[in-house]
Amino acid sequence: MADPITKLSFWGVRGSTPTVDPGTWRYGGNTPCLELTAPDGTQFILDCGTGLRMLGNRGASLELEPKAERGAAVNAVNFPETHIFVTHYHWDHIQGIPFFAPLYAENNKFHFYSFRSKFLGRESLQQVFETQMALPYFPVDISAMNAKRTFKELVGGDSFTIGQNKVTARWLNHPQGCLGFRIETPAGTVVYATDNEPGDAKLDESLQELAAGADIFINDAQYTPEQLAGTRKGWGHSSWKDGARMARAVGAKTLVLFHHDPDSTDRMVDTILRHAREEFDSVFAASEGMVITLGAPGERVEAHMPGSRTALRREARFHARVCGVTDGGHAFEEDTVVRDLSLQGASISLQHSPRLQSELQVTMETPGVNGKQTMHLRGYVVRIDSETEKGRTAVGVVFTD
Repeated sequence: MADPITKLSFWGVRGSTPTVDPGTWRYGGNTPCLELTAPDGTQFILDCGTGLRMLGNRGASLELEPKAERGAAVNAVNFPETHIFVTHYHWDHIQGIPFFAPLYAENNKFHFYSFRSKFLGRESLQQVFETQMALPYFPVDISAMNAKRTFKELVGGDSFTIGQNKVTARWLNHPQGCLGFRIETPAGTVVYATDNEPGDAKLDESLQELAAGADIFINDAQYTPEQLAGTRKGWGHSSWKDGARMARAVGAKTLVLFHHDPDSTDRMVDTILRHAREEFDSVFAASEGMVITLGAPGERVEAHMPGSRTALRREARFHARVCGVTDGGHAFEEDTVVRDLSLQGASISLQHSPRLQSELQVTMETPGVNGKQTMHLRGYVVRIDSETEKGRTAVGVVFTD
């Protein structure tokens, strides 16, 4: 009998506003959206930022046009029944809804969950859903969406089951209110706690209860500790240091830093990740396209990036020396061959298995007009795959220098 597997996919990881700055390409610029597929097949979506559009386009490309003209494309977008949890109503967590193609397909069904806002009253989520598509904010109104929809209001403390999975909601500390969610599946527990600022004793305790013993603890890390102590205090966000502290306190197994600030470049996130790993052993910085699986045999947590982040390579064969850190935290240095190379990255065959998102130093010999030349490159590991040759690992690297 196969082991139960839970799959967690990151479609949007940026906070506040999307960004297309070249300096944020590696971690991604879409606002929050995660997809969780439980072992029993239940599909969850966490938040509806601009990453939701990418999730919806995974199966088919669908334009906002009359149904008769969409034809068979409608049936190609297959989300027969999905549960969508919205943490709160700020723009970066709802702005992907009008662009989510599966909502325009009548064969799909979606259950939406969030809280009643004191500013909106009854049916808050439905109001938000409809208002952002009302005139004059959007060219197509809500009637264009043919998928079946239900809306359920939650409060902090609610707990219920969907299929074989237990869902718990708890209040977090964020302006105008925010919920964090805990999803317990047969393969492991995922806690999603974005948009939370530590410092309120009651809500800090609420987060501790929510995150206790989690296999994956996804925590807001938008600001640095210095920013939180200064001008960003009261804005409703957390730091890598608070996340590491909470992960230790609740016995979480893996911490994922999330909701990156739009002004944080990839190199700034690299620095944040490096600091966090000095405080807590198993840490990842959420990256668009990253997939984490729980329940894989022999793996506490397995994470990888899609091939698209290291695509467009050309075959090559350059001798190189690579220095880095293994998944176990040990420094290594080995001579190898770079087989695939692009302007942005490379695929490198290694005997060692470096830590995902760790830094690699690559010294490579390349042919030149005056003979061999030496190139010194620095990059970050974005993908790790087993090779057919026993004992070797194919490592995808994106160069930063």
